[in-house]
Amino acid sequence: MPQSQIPKRPKKQKKLYFPPLMQFALYGLTGYILAANLPALAYESAPLFWVSVPVIAAGALVLFSAVRSFGKANTTVNPITPEQAEQLVTTGLYHFTRNPMYLGMLLVLLGAALALQNLAAFSGPILYSLSITLFQIIPEERVLEQNFGSAFTAYRKQTRRWL
Repeated sequence: MPQSQIPKRPKKQKKLYFPPLMQFALYGLTGYILAANLPALAYESAPLFWVSVPVIAAGALVLFSAVRSFGKANTTVNPITPEQAEQLVTTGLYHFTRNPMYLGMLLVLLGAALALQNLAAFSGPILYSLSITLFQIIPEERVLEQNFGSAFTAYRKQTRRWL
């Protein structure tokens, strides 16, 4: 069989081993520990504390709504095996952001940082956003592009990664 007729084997996908929920918990805990151990960075602001409540609630709502969209589409929500996705979800919150689940987690971390009233607490959401982008979103998008081709490419061009 000539070289050009040999079917290409699909590239073996690397598993993603730093699950988003683990990153969420790790960086939330990091922000809390730093805030508890750096009292010099504390501030007092009742209005900012009360702002934290709707930010946390909005984050939870965004997260659960995004998970529900995957359920309606009958596709996997497992972030460790994005190659098992059977549908490209582009409706609902996915019309505005490619990553509403991760955005929801980020909002919860931001709200928690506001509630802790310590500048060091903001290390959690900052580290989370960097980590989730590098270790989850970018590899996940490579897999989605391989699985869904031009449909994902078009979606990526018209929908922002975060907001």
